[in-house]
Amino acid sequence: VKQQPGNDLFEIDISYPKEKKREIRILTEEEQAKLVQYLLADLDHCKFGTLFALLTGLRIGEICALRWKDISLRKKTVRIDFTMQRLQLPDNPVENKTAVMIGDPKSAMSARVIPLTDFIVDFCKKMEIPSPQAFVLTGETERYMEPRTLQYRFAKYAKECGIADVHFHTLRHTFATRCVEVGFEMKSLSEILGHSTVKVTLDRYVHPSMELKRNNMDKLSQIGF
Repeated sequence: VKQQPGNDLFEIDISYPKEKKREIRILTEEEQAKLVQYLLADLDHCKFGTLFALLTGLRIGEICALRWKDISLRKKTVRIDFTMQRLQLPDNPVENKTAVMIGDPKSAMSARVIPLTDFIVDFCKKMEIPSPQAFVLTGETERYMEPRTLQYRFAKYAKECGIADVHFHTLRHTFATRCVEVGFEMKSLSEILGHSTVKVTLDRYVHPSMELKRNNMDKLSQIGF
């Protein structure tokens, strides 16, 4: 507290504590294994799409808009050209009406091609594909599954697996973290996730697990710490 010269006013400097950074939830390796086992035990189109998102890091809108024509089993790639979201209709904002829209991805970098592992390719081959135009999540050409429905389904899956405090975006964070743990080159990971810069990947999606932190600390013992 200090008095301003020439008057009776006082200046008070108040320092507020910085808001604690909220730790991002990722699946542990045990939780991930439990979820994968659950999805594979009774695999349908929605569960396959959930598994596909976990193993590729797709955003929820991207997996909802994904059609089988976007997946090339020969090239072992998936092309991300669209995203799905529910938006408020501009014509009638008073009634707060919304509609599901399929449009361009989040940014220019979000339109991308992602290599697929043999593991996910093998399961792609096991799925019934009635038409290349069919949505991955439904197996139908006309009927889609919107993000909030998929979020509801995922919450049900997680509950049945005994996994708490997660949402669909947890899968994307988990994918990014696993990639870091196995030593992905950061530029490659950034492009796979569809980020505009590597900084976005580092700041938002890289969450070293306690196991990885412990392994890194254990390396100090090798040099006498």
